[in-house]
Amino acid sequence: MTEDAQILIARLLAHQTLRRDDKLVKRALSDELFRADLDGRLKACGMKFIDNVYADYVTLALTRDSEAKVFGTRETWQNNNVGLARDGVALLVVLWSLIILPKRERQEAHQLAEEDQNDMFGKEKPLPRAEDTSIGISYRALLADFGDKLGKKTRMDMNLGQLARIGFIERKGDLICEGPLLDLLMDTDTLKDRIINGALSDIFQIPATRTPAVLGMPVADESVAPDTTDSTEDQ
Repeated sequence: MTEDAQILIARLLAHQTLRRDDKLVKRALSDELFRADLDGRLKACGMKFIDNVYADYVTLALTRDSEAKVFGTRETWQNNNVGLARDGVALLVVLWSLIILPKRERQEAHQLAEEDQNDMFGKEKPLPRAEDTSIGISYRALLADFGDKLGKKTRMDMNLGQLARIGFIERKGDLICEGPLLDLLMDTDTLKDRIINGALSDIFQIPATRTPAVLGMPVADESVAPDTTDSTEDQ
């Protein structure tokens, strides 16, 4: 058990993400003793194992206690926004909203991306994988809808490239698709209400019930930090 936990941690550090159907990952998700060993080793290093039943991958992240010691050495503490400028953070939240929220609705309805009608026995099926329910969005449509707010084409292209390198998205021609980290490092419970009823209420056709939320990075499993002072209005 000890050697397997060590190997799994080393592989996650080397590859950043691993699929949920990986042999050792499946063991970490089902074997309580193995998971306890894994969590103990990671905690000793200021890290933790991140998994999400809606995502096809798992990853590692810093614990809250270790964030300040790791990121606070800079003159300006960017926390763990992975170096993204505020328009990049806003773009990330927009992409999460347009890709992940619809995907999760399809997963919870046990509906595959290509299905046109509901299966009356669908609830008896296992939760569909992300790759079977996630639908990309058009780059041209994204640019038309959000380009003016997110720095126009040059800035958007630069930020999309950075998001792709980090692992949040994948580019497939004109399509922008979910990357391994997009549904792992964002806190749906915190973000969903803020976005649907706030910052993006016009997109989802739902009247805002309070002051629109700032499009900042949420505290997501303590792996992506908030940016509560910035807004995309001045981009």
